[in-house]
Amino acid sequence: MGEVKDWRPFVYGGLASITAEFGTFPIDTTKTRLQIQGQKIDQSFSQLRYRGMTDAFVKISREEGLRALYSGIWPAVLRQATYGTIKFGSYYTLKKLANERGLLTNNDGSERVWSNIICAASAGAISSAIANPTDVLKVRMQVHGKGTDALGLFGCFREIYKYEGVRGLWRGVGPTAQRAVVIASVELPVYDFCKLQLMSAFGDHVANHFISSFIASLGSAVASTPIDVIRTRLMNQRHVTMLSGGIATAAAPTPKLYNGSLDCAVQTIRNEGLFALYKGFIPTWVRMGPWNIIFFITYEQLKKY
Repeated sequence: MGEVKDWRPFVYGGLASITAEFGTFPIDTTKTRLQIQGQKIDQSFSQLRYRGMTDAFVKISREEGLRALYSGIWPAVLRQATYGTIKFGSYYTLKKLANERGLLTNNDGSERVWSNIICAASAGAISSAIANPTDVLKVRMQVHGKGTDALGLFGCFREIYKYEGVRGLWRGVGPTAQRAVVIASVELPVYDFCKLQLMSAFGDHVANHFISSFIASLGSAVASTPIDVIRTRLMNQRHVTMLSGGIATAAAPTPKLYNGSLDCAVQTIRNEGLFALYKGFIPTWVRMGPWNIIFFITYEQLKKY
């Protein structure tokens, strides 16, 4: 029975992640559109089409239809089925191993912050690197919305693989892993800490899970948004000729906009200002709040079975 229990954090983490993804995905689409706009060195996205999250939501719905808000949902679900499963399963498994070796808690029974962070960072880096191709597909489909309808999930996968190779599927893996490490290092330990501190007031109930997950989401949004902007821009960067429909259809190379994470950050700040690294912060936080609330409440309920 012990071996079966060891798999439960992975299964519960994946199911809770997919549930949260469905509930908050339209907000993520507006975030991606806001992060990609205003790139002065990329004429395709130099125009500021949206004034904010609400404006983006309304315009996408009106101009492209409500389905466009869910463009990329299937690679996102596939991502959570891999990333979410590995991330949360690994985190709680690593914590269990650390506890068994006496590395997790102090003499007074409280959990060591550094031990929590190491477990979370390791889980975030490993899971995000493995799931990166699904993240690339999600970003591409979100950016181009209805322009990807005809291709679908597997069609977009073939386009990237055909014209950009295997490396295209792991585009932006550096900032993706960095973002995952930052989010996991803040989100998971903060949630566990808040939950423990609020146990005397609320017990191990939904109210505790709600407040703890909301606090955790604010911290992770502040810490991760700059990396997320860089990651989104690198993932959307293609080395193929683009036609007006927004889909790559030719293999002729185009100039490379960014040479990596640092170059993207420097050029973004130089051309658009420091606050450009916080484009999409509001939808990031607005999404992370409900996402974490749905995830942790679902996860905690699944743990009862």
